[in-house]
Amino acid sequence: MFVALPFLIFYASFSLLLGIYDAHTGLLPDRFTCPLLWGGLLYHQICLPERLPDALWGAIAGYGGFALIYWGYRLRYQKEGLGYGDVKYLAALGAWHCWETLPLLVFLAAMLACGGFGVVLLVRGKSALINPLPFGPWLAVAGFITGWKAFFPDG
Repeated sequence: MFVALPFLIFYASFSLLLGIYDAHTGLLPDRFTCPLLWGGLLYHQICLPERLPDALWGAIAGYGGFALIYWGYRLRYQKEGLGYGDVKYLAALGAWHCWETLPLLVFLAAMLACGGFGVVLLVRGKSALINPLPFGPWLAVAGFITGWKAFFPDG
């Protein structure tokens, strides 16, 4: 537990930073997503080496899954429907949470985003919705929820 603590603080700090940064700027910069990705792989190498292959596949699946959505939408509609920072951020979350958690994490982030934007729409009206809508904050919250569930299964 104490060996993992610096890694968990790193994860929480960078995820919080990315969520806030994306909410304010609409960007998820590589200078934050890449260290988070490598930190997740290093965490598994040091603390849970038997799970390192799952973490690596999580990074690959996270990147590959969102990259398919990104490029499919871009080729079909000639504009971005998902930012490439979201692709890299999901790869980083995959490195931390492993591949098995990604479907739940993405579903949870999508439901949180729909609920959050629905509330904004009801309270402020249609003009309050900006385009593009930041998805990083919702990925961060979903990452915290799924991480909490994995770390504290009874809590």
